[in-house]
Amino acid sequence: MAEIQGAYDPQFSAMADLLSANVDSGADVGASIAVTLDGNMVVDIWSGWFDESKTIPWQSDTITNVWSSTKTVTSLAALVLVDRGDLDVFKPVAHYWPKFAAKGKGAIEVRHLLSHTSGVSGWEQPVEVADLYDWEKSTSMLAAQAPWWEPGSASGYHDRSFGHLVGEVIRRITGQKLGEFVANEITGPLGADFHIGLEPSQFHRVSNVIPFQGPLPIDLVTDHDSVSYKTLSGPAWEPSVSWTAEWRQADIGAANGHGNARSLARLLSVVACGGEIDGPHLLSPSTCDLIFQEQSNGVDLVLGVPLRFGIGYALKNESIPYLPDGRVCTWGGWGGSVIVVDRDRRLTVSYVMNRMEGGLGGERGPDLVRAAYSALNT
Repeated sequence: MAEIQGAYDPQFSAMADLLSANVDSGADVGASIAVTLDGNMVVDIWSGWFDESKTIPWQSDTITNVWSSTKTVTSLAALVLVDRGDLDVFKPVAHYWPKFAAKGKGAIEVRHLLSHTSGVSGWEQPVEVADLYDWEKSTSMLAAQAPWWEPGSASGYHDRSFGHLVGEVIRRITGQKLGEFVANEITGPLGADFHIGLEPSQFHRVSNVIPFQGPLPIDLVTDHDSVSYKTLSGPAWEPSVSWTAEWRQADIGAANGHGNARSLARLLSVVACGGEIDGPHLLSPSTCDLIFQEQSNGVDLVLGVPLRFGIGYALKNESIPYLPDGRVCTWGGWGGSVIVVDRDRRLTVSYVMNRMEGGLGGERGPDLVRAAYSALNT
């Protein structure tokens, strides 16, 4: 059996057993799992290997690119400004970012960005990944383009554009780029090892993601005029882009957050506990409850599966059957990372790994979430 490092309450031993079995089978190469209950870390474990060749063990401070799990932290940053009275999610984006009103976008509200319903789910062509590293260029491009569907009428997952859209609103309000605001106002005060824009001095701790075998999501989209294709090709990328220094240092609040399960669970436990844990006050219960106001419920125009979005996070529906009823929200990252936040049970469950699965991430994360809830019910 693969050795489990860290600590966990015996109540959650099934999660440790799952991680050990996954490392033994090769389903996981290296991974971390964390659970908080009432803000307390009741599971903080890791196992496996830092590298694909399995020569260096995964360590307590190992971090990796968590892809779209980054969006959960970007949404948290927006909610912090809501709680301070600096941001109103029901106001037009153009109230904060006037040039965004171009090409019929004047009525798009901040909540539409946070719920993936704005119609601006990617960049118009031509666009390259390198353009995303240039904040002024990339945000100006988004401001100048027209929406790809009627804003508010449906969700179309803002896979690439989410962090630049929300991040520019944050920058307009605070004068800080998203990664700076997150570091100064959230991760720093909470002592969470999570980074949007990673300093080169920390690169040695990054476990490169291990790409899955098989086609990229864009390869499965045959209609090149569809919202899905335009989103996934605006810009197109493959997992190895995350190995580069340019990617790691950039401010890409949709996809380049670096952290581990502990840091994600620590950050989102603020929401689970109604806005405050053992750190500074960040949110009020009423701000946390904004998350659960349904904004869309139907087949997502980009991912092609039924999704139900609140403000900043996905809510339970038939595509996420392993979540219980109640005030529970979630999202995850390409390849399988996941974070679940349960307001009713004051619980977070997080899983971060280096070996990616294809599709929407496989069953490793959902199985761990099920095990966490089973432990609560015993």
